[in-house]
Amino acid sequence: MKSLSLFALAAPAQAALRFGCSTLTIQRLDPIVEPGGLPSAHLHQIVGGNAFNATMDGDVGERGSCTTCTFSEDFSNYWTAVMFFKHANGTYKRVPIMQNTALPNGINGGMTVYYTQQDFNSNGNQKITAFKPGFRMTVGSPTTGSLSDAKGHIGLRFVCLQDKGTRFPELPDFPTKACKGGIMTVHHFPSCWDGKNLDSPDHQAHMYATTKEAFAAAGACPASHPVRMPQVAYETLWDTTQFDKLWPADGSNPFVLSYGDTKGYGTHADYLFGWKGDSLQRAMDDKCMFNACENGKPLKSQNVAAMNKCAVKTMVNENLDGWLHSMPGQKM
Repeated sequence: MKSLSLFALAAPAQAALRFGCSTLTIQRLDPIVEPGGLPSAHLHQIVGGNAFNATMDGDVGERGSCTTCTFSEDFSNYWTAVMFFKHANGTYKRVPIMQNTALPNGINGGMTVYYTQQDFNSNGNQKITAFKPGFRMTVGSPTTGSLSDAKGHIGLRFVCLQDKGTRFPELPDFPTKACKGGIMTVHHFPSCWDGKNLDSPDHQAHMYATTKEAFAAAGACPASHPVRMPQVAYETLWDTTQFDKLWPADGSNPFVLSYGDTKGYGTHADYLFGWKGDSLQRAMDDKCMFNACENGKPLKSQNVAAMNKCAVKTMVNENLDGWLHSMPGQKM
């Protein structure tokens, strides 16, 4: 991704959203891939609206009463796999999440979410159609098993941070050395819709990616998926620095994603739309940029205290903290 400071120099024709969402919950739940599963196969960190549950159908935006995101009309849910550190003795510890330096102080973990338009280099050239109630999608796959396949998943990357402002180079797998400022995971979703289906059996076929690396302008949508929708992207910053002195002597990577991936090839993310009413469409039709879209211009927003206060109950009761003999859901 480009340095965030460069974005401020752009003069977009229409809105681009960048905002923080604090952590809603960390649980083994996945209402898209494993609806009804209590628990799901592996652990996720989830942000967004408090309607989140093991099963989610219909208009989520009409059911939530609070959200952990900056925009108080956004009851969508956004989630990714959790990162763990594996000690030489075989135990695991969950890696904590840091807030992005571009966001207000005090956000409890979570992630940075973007809704951009094709992306910034040609912002606003096309009509952007907001997602519909009931819409959902995933990007990436935990079954990706090779570096070449991981490289083919454009926009799913790792960044070895020197500080929280580092954005290059983008890597298709875990960094091979300790990172001074932690590790960032990046997930870009496809933005071309078939115009018909709110979901598909694999949760991906109804969408088509013309994404290019690092927020470069995306390609044109194909005839099979002609509707240009917002480009959704996540940035998650993992505070790996507390494990620097525990890095293996042989230099092997000690980090693992919660479904057992020690390479990072299968990094993936899920999105479930839940903006209230026409709020997202109003934003996409506007001319605001980042925090200029807050405070009713055109979107309602809330302070960090309100974001951090929103939560959901624990539905899968298992130990997630301290040194664990195995990751939740993974066999010893």
